[in-house]
Amino acid sequence: MDSSFILGDGLGTIQKLPDKSIDLILTDPPYDIRKYSTGNIHLPGRKPLNNDIAEWDGAIPIGKYVKEFRRVLSDQGNLFVFTSYNLFGKWHRQIDPLFDTCNFLIWHKLNPPPRVYKNSFLHSCEMIVCAWDRGHTWNFTNQEEMHNFFQSTICMKPERLNHPTQKPISIMKHIIKIASRPQDMVLDCFAGTATVGVAALLMKRKYFLVENNQEYYKIASDRLERAKKRLGIT
Repeated sequence: MDSSFILGDGLGTIQKLPDKSIDLILTDPPYDIRKYSTGNIHLPGRKPLNNDIAEWDGAIPIGKYVKEFRRVLSDQGNLFVFTSYNLFGKWHRQIDPLFDTCNFLIWHKLNPPPRVYKNSFLHSCEMIVCAWDRGHTWNFTNQEEMHNFFQSTICMKPERLNHPTQKPISIMKHIIKIASRPQDMVLDCFAGTATVGVAALLMKRKYFLVENNQEYYKIASDRLERAKKRLGIT
């Protein structure tokens, strides 16, 4: 199977994939924060901070996605799902019974968005649910790579494109490096701006991406083409 990028529904698309056809699932689904939204954040004397992420970041059928993740993942494959603290338990309950091991990683953001009013903690950490079976692939080269806690800045310009939850490519490259082999197939069914796809290209892996938003699909397609051109891939 060659690399592919599809505009469409994530669940419906992966339901058409063959069994055990994916070597690594690395994806960043919605965090279901829409219900917590308070609209734009108004600041004294400043332009309101846009909170449009909440317009589309709603619930997804987690159980149905996990069922398909399990089906399409190869025996040597690994699963990594970015999520929020309020959804971690739901993902864990669905994933844990289907894999030999279910664990988690923490991504610590070194420059999280500030809080105008100092009345709570910063949202400086995100969780990643990960799972695998015996016989899975790991490519650790040192003890530092084996930590389940890693740090980086959030995605900044010029890397950052017009997407509110874009992840740094360094994080995706790290996970792809330790959890797959060259020419393996990497799945992201919530592709956004195709960060996973670009990271896969840089790490000499193939990708299968799905994005349901036409605007982001266009941005991501252009980004992939630029990456291929830089790498001399036709």
